[in-house]
Amino acid sequence: MGILDIVKPGVIYWEDLNKVYNYAKEHHFAIPAINTVGTNSINAALEAAKEAHSPIIIQFSQWGWKFIWWNGIDDLESMILWTVIWAKHVHTLAEAYWVVVILHTDHANKKALPWIDWLILENKKYYEKNWKPLFSSHMLDLSVEPLKENLTISKDYFKKLNELEIWIEIEVWITGWEEEWADTTSDKSKMYTSPEELSYAYSELTEVWNNFTIAAMFGNVHGVYKPWNVELKPKILDEAQQFIAHKYSTWDKPLNIVFHWWSWSEPTKINEAIWYGVIKMNVDTDTQWAFCSWSKDFIDSHRDYLQTQIWNPEWWDVPNKKYYDPRKFIWAWQEAMKNRILQAFTELNAMNKN
Repeated sequence: MGILDIVKPGVIYWEDLNKVYNYAKEHHFAIPAINTVGTNSINAALEAAKEAHSPIIIQFSQWGWKFIWWNGIDDLESMILWTVIWAKHVHTLAEAYWVVVILHTDHANKKALPWIDWLILENKKYYEKNWKPLFSSHMLDLSVEPLKENLTISKDYFKKLNELEIWIEIEVWITGWEEEWADTTSDKSKMYTSPEELSYAYSELTEVWNNFTIAAMFGNVHGVYKPWNVELKPKILDEAQQFIAHKYSTWDKPLNIVFHWWSWSEPTKINEAIWYGVIKMNVDTDTQWAFCSWSKDFIDSHRDYLQTQIWNPEWWDVPNKKYYDPRKFIWAWQEAMKNRILQAFTELNAMNKN
């Protein structure tokens, strides 16, 4: 039995999402969550999922969508318009690609709560028309706030999302170093979440419902660092799962855990984290590097053809259009990103899960 035996292709939500995450825990794999900044990166993610024969998480951050929307209309309403447009793009293509997609918004801090408020309204409009929400889940990242405040605000939003059959993701303490709004280098203790803190989060959120994920910190960082500069401690996740299971008499992996991937994560640590209940792994820096490295290689190898529109080493009057045509360049970048995502499917034991 595979994923397509329990859910239909397309953007999934609510109990179908619960089925997929439980299946991932039972079969020890994590689903790659790909940060996207436009249709080309969305398409690359969908193509990778189709080739992998597995589900995928496509996610947008507020900062990603600040890049997308037309800079001449610099206001929140325009940003929401673009977010909805690209969300509908994912809905349409997910079914066309015959791919199971979890559609998610990533890292909304306290200042970004108005964005979430607007998205709740858009989800409500979509729900009233289609009997399902526009998004599968939304993340509230209040990790720089005191834990009690984090949970109080998150719980209030979870109630609103729950009414629309949308999951919530929260973060307990901080993903290190490369947050877009916080310097987390000074206090590394906040990069490790205790079982008691995760139990508190679990107890608060389950008062609303059980459809949530938690980005539990066990030394995670954003970006790329040498392995000796980052100490991942996946055992923290196992201790938390056991603590909560014993305290609340649940099955042995009550938490759906999110792993904020960092480049050069050791395969053994990835596998260990998955074994302890990680079902979602964020991939962003490595897909950015796939684009950058491919671009550099292309420019380096075709430098003599990219200096002028006409003239190259072959002949003085030969046009160079086939080298600078953006369609060729963007398509090849999309292919490079797709291949890196396929690598992530392999690293997360997530190939051929349909």
